[in-house]
Amino acid sequence: MSDPASLTASQATALIAAGRLKPEDLREACLARIAEHEPRIQAFAHHDPALVRAVRPNAGRLHGIPIGVKDVLDTQDQPSQYGSPIWSGYQPRADAACVAWARAEGAVVMGKTVTTEFATRKPGPTSNPHNARHTPGGSSSGSAAGVAAGFFPLAFGTQTAGSIIRPAAYCGVVGYKPSYGTIPRLGMKMMSESLDTIGVMARSVADCALFAGAVSNHDFGDPDIKPSRAPRIGVCPGPHGAEADTATMALLDDAAQRLGKAGATIVQRPLPETFATMTQAHPLLMNAESAASMAWELTHHRLAISDGLRTNLEAGMAQGGAALDTARAEIRAMQAAFAGFMEDVDFLLTPSAPGEAPHGLEWTGNPTFNALWTALHVPCVTVPTGTGALGLPLGIQIVGRLGDDRATLTWAQYVASALS
Repeated sequence: MSDPASLTASQATALIAAGRLKPEDLREACLARIAEHEPRIQAFAHHDPALVRAVRPNAGRLHGIPIGVKDVLDTQDQPSQYGSPIWSGYQPRADAACVAWARAEGAVVMGKTVTTEFATRKPGPTSNPHNARHTPGGSSSGSAAGVAAGFFPLAFGTQTAGSIIRPAAYCGVVGYKPSYGTIPRLGMKMMSESLDTIGVMARSVADCALFAGAVSNHDFGDPDIKPSRAPRIGVCPGPHGAEADTATMALLDDAAQRLGKAGATIVQRPLPETFATMTQAHPLLMNAESAASMAWELTHHRLAISDGLRTNLEAGMAQGGAALDTARAEIRAMQAAFAGFMEDVDFLLTPSAPGEAPHGLEWTGNPTFNALWTALHVPCVTVPTGTGALGLPLGIQIVGRLGDDRATLTWAQYVASALS
């Protein structure tokens, strides 16, 4: 057997069920990978090998599978610090619901993964496993880097704008942002009530379906089963296509051509101009709701909030109720309109990010190709698709209909297989 730390979760569960892999051997392989590479990657906000070794996992759908938990999700046995010095050393009494369900299904928590400050602005120390001089993306920085590095085959992420899809694309792994509300959010450090969504990262689409299904009580099927027909695909650069680099647009064109040759029907599907209102509505809603959520931090620890985040929160507080109501109404209208926009296509094909991971660790990249879909509450999956000019991973994003997550995951695997 090859190094167990390189197995997908689906491969590992099959081997464990067959008695060909012991959960403790998988755990030790991941711990060895962490010991070797964590000093360079710094994916963890908290990691205790002794605590990991003390776990006796339940015999569930995730029996013995190591996972990473983004540090905006509470854990009863490890600190939850939310990427902020305000919460340094804070120890919750209970797991977040999704973490509790993961443990109930047999998952082994390897540690808390680095997040940007409150999953929004200031980055942590995590570097991209493919090139330590580049960001892994954010805000789910440690989760994406940890999956890519083999620290764990599964990880939780969260997304308010682009915090699952973008880092997964930058690190060359699969990221899945479910339809809004699919995975329960109790025990999450909430910022934007209308936008925050818990999702997952893995090395395969099937792994994402396995993990998300286990913690949400949904049956997402087996995306590896070939669909009975070829899809009708809408190619959609989104409202910010001009911001994508040359390699990304070439990737989108090439992917469409290859999928067409594989039997799919390809149609160009630019968004109507009415969707441009989301460019202003999303950040207004995100900042206003985040400011409301951070009442305690703003009133008791205002100066401990980074300058960039504090500026955004103050801008959010400055919005009157009428402006917020207008933004919410615009988003609801576009959510309703999107259903009609998708009537004659199975899914949209769109970039996951403007390009490769940016140089440096001070910025986690632009969520311009993600925020719209987050606001629409629809499921999105990014699959690795080649590399850019610097040799760093690129991803292609599959966008589905609200609530149609099972089909979206199936089509994501179709795309992944056709482009591999």
